[in-house]
Amino acid sequence: MSPTQVVVVVLAVLVVAVLVAVAVVTGRRRALKRRFGPEYDRVVTERDSRTAAERELRDRERRHAELELTPLDPQARARYAAAWEELQVRFVDSPAETVGDADELVSRLIADRGYPAGDFPEQIAHLSVEHARTLTHYREAHEIRLRNERGEASTEELRQAVVHYRTLFADLLGEDPVGQRPPAQRRPDSPHDVTSR
Repeated sequence: MSPTQVVVVVLAVLVVAVLVAVAVVTGRRRALKRRFGPEYDRVVTERDSRTAAERELRDRERRHAELELTPLDPQARARYAAAWEELQVRFVDSPAETVGDADELVSRLIADRGYPAGDFPEQIAHLSVEHARTLTHYREAHEIRLRNERGEASTEELRQAVVHYRTLFADLLGEDPVGQRPPAQRRPDSPHDVTSR
């Protein structure tokens, strides 16, 4: 082989290696975007670089894989659905307290499913791997709950918080907590679903 041919072969191998590397990075990026949805964009915005954001998301996947998540049995699912329905009934008379109760119920469900019951950012990180599409709701509910604790949330905001909590709750439960039973089985004194308005 002449020196020119050697150079051409080496350059061709380098070009192929670069193309393979770009394809691998693009494939990983696409997989992360698909898995994390809007959470991917949020983390990229918060970090110094896309590489750092993707490293964090892969780290979340690794930590998530170490969890022992358990599905709820039908009885537990029914208990949670009943607790949620009862919570919505209480909203009419005490919306401020109900938002705190909704947060506690969601936190209990998170823990019962096997997620760590740590602080809010830790919960978000763990939940983001399988529930990324509902995390915006959880964040907004959390913010309203904090405003409520300071006495700064309106009744409409409190209603919105319950709606936001319900979205994550239903995602974790695997079904809509209200409306799964036939109307005849609901309590006759139940007001309309406050979260569907």
